[in-house]
Amino acid sequence: MSGEVQKGLEGVVVAESQLSFIDGDEGRLIYRGHDIETLAAEASYEEVLYLLWHGSLPTADQLSEFTATMAEERAVDDEVLSVLADLAAVDESPMAALRTAVSMLSASDPEPDADPEDGAARLRQGRRITAKIPTILAAYQRLRDGEEPLSPREGLSHAANFLYMLTGEEPDEVAEETLDMALILHADHGLNASTFTSMVIASTLADTYSAIAGGVGALSGPLHGGANQDVMETLIEVDSSEKGSVEWVKDALEQGRKIPGFGHRVYNVKDPRAVILEEKSRDLGDASGERKWYDHANEIEEYLVEEQNFAEKGLAPNVDFYSGTVYYQLGIPVDMFTPIFAMSRVGGWVAHVLEQLEDNRIMRPRAKYTGAKEADWVPLGER
Repeated sequence: MSGEVQKGLEGVVVAESQLSFIDGDEGRLIYRGHDIETLAAEASYEEVLYLLWHGSLPTADQLSEFTATMAEERAVDDEVLSVLADLAAVDESPMAALRTAVSMLSASDPEPDADPEDGAARLRQGRRITAKIPTILAAYQRLRDGEEPLSPREGLSHAANFLYMLTGEEPDEVAEETLDMALILHADHGLNASTFTSMVIASTLADTYSAIAGGVGALSGPLHGGANQDVMETLIEVDSSEKGSVEWVKDALEQGRKIPGFGHRVYNVKDPRAVILEEKSRDLGDASGERKWYDHANEIEEYLVEEQNFAEKGLAPNVDFYSGTVYYQLGIPVDMFTPIFAMSRVGGWVAHVLEQLEDNRIMRPRAKYTGAKEADWVPLGER
């Protein structure tokens, strides 16, 4: 085999897609022709799911039917809740618990023998998984806290239902809109590691549950889904220190520490999702009368960009730099941040699985062999 090796497949085009477009130089993200700014301001997460899965925004009647179907599919079987309780008892990580639960969902799927190349059946399975993930995550957190899981409540949106099942109280409008917007911003982002993993698995004609469980597994890695948790833990450390934000970050840089939430494989400028979440973080702080999390993040960003020339180095804030402060202000535990990411990104995973299967060819790249071409055989007794 000849050819240049592209580590991490950087710059390698492996598929055509109509789902999302990223302009890393202009800081632009588009879902099926719609700018992320417009979707975040005007759409609901359910509308974005419909857009990604069906190719166009829904009419009022289509959206009503779609949301009703999603609501009907939110509940999970007692067997799943029982396993979640067992995992909570041994303090399993939330992402590992989610991966296990997604795998279990296949056991109760009403279409277990669906043709793996039947796109409509795949879509129904993906919709069921997407509807159930908030229920799984909220149940797991409550079990970890020694509380009973709550059943989904009729009449609440995808975002509001999660917050209700998590806290036991229906969220106010600000909290619901904020989480809904965060879900929209994370719904799809090209062929990132978890999306590509789901596509590779689906390309073998493995079932939808395997493909989505694979996506969860890939997202659980700290190089992919864990940065928002790292950012918030950093800000908590900043807040607990006696130094101001700028002095803290100066010392951290002198010690050779990396500041999480800066830099992206695709963006060379500030992530457009970070711009939107920065504003929501500020709004949440203003609404609660406590802006310290936004202020810490903003002061660190200004110092790194203006004084340390991070922008000139292509190190601008990514989506994780402000998403953590948003989730934290919504009362979501820090180690649940990546699961919330999965709760959103499952919409993109499902969309890419469906797109992959429209003109499927099993993923089978090759590696450049760098080992020995000839080796002397030594009999076992002489080694």
